[in-house]
Amino acid sequence: MAKRSVLVAGHHTSLTLEDAFWNALKDIARDRGLSVNALVTEIDAGRSGNLSSAVRVFVLAEVRKGAV
Repeated sequence: MAKRSVLVAGHHTSLTLEDAFWNALKDIARDRGLSVNALVTEIDAGRSGNLSSAVRVFVLAEVRKGAV
């Protein structure tokens, strides 16, 4: 697990994820031409639960689509 600070919609927040999720998130952001902060901001805008869970669900969905 790694805890990192991200900038979401102009506000700093901490996000704790397993290394595999951080690595996949970085890969997805790179493939989309986004920063990790920008991608997490997009995920944050559509979430209903906590941010760490929303990021994990997003990454899992991308992996299942074959995007990673």
